[in-house]
Amino acid sequence: MADEEVQVQEQQAAAEVPVEEQQKPSAPHAPVFGKYDTSEIVISDAGLAKYIDLNSTAVPHSGGKHANMWFGKSKLSIVERLINNIMRTEKYTGKKMKAYKAVEDAFEIIEKKAKKNPVQVLVEAIENAAPREEVTRLQFGGISVPKAVDISPQRRLDIALRNIATGVVAASAKNKKSIEDCLADELMLASRGDMTSFAVAKKEESERVAQSAR
Repeated sequence: MADEEVQVQEQQAAAEVPVEEQQKPSAPHAPVFGKYDTSEIVISDAGLAKYIDLNSTAVPHSGGKHANMWFGKSKLSIVERLINNIMRTEKYTGKKMKAYKAVEDAFEIIEKKAKKNPVQVLVEAIENAAPREEVTRLQFGGISVPKAVDISPQRRLDIALRNIATGVVAASAKNKKSIEDCLADELMLASRGDMTSFAVAKKEESERVAQSAR
């Protein structure tokens, strides 16, 4: 009789769960590079949260399946977008695996030095390096007048990633430090909002120029 009562209770509990939830399979857990969990990453900037993709993927390489979709880059893993931006010089142009290995090694350095999840450090670096204002030019007759404008969240993310990658490539050129060390240093500095970070310095410069053009 006790077994029958348990079965009845289980059936009643299952009936109370919506059919969609009963049929929905559990999402597979695949940490980035097989090491770094993204389920507990915190994004403080509400504007960027929609565009920073933190879906767990062991190998951040999509094969460019979103390349021909409008705003498809928003569906790419933020780690893969960093890897793609590293390919900005003759040494890494078109060489995804070399850039992939550089980012993976940089994440290991960050984990050892900062004692934090490197993906969280990357997110904090992007938040601190994403400018909120920039300057555009308006034509009034034959006069060009600078005007400060707000930046959309998508463009803020693009600029932050571009500046991080540009600073890393420039720092590693003609330098004894490897690109892995330069990337780790840049991300850790930017995550703290340090002005010695190339990306943070560019953000402050952009916002300063925009403020003077209000």
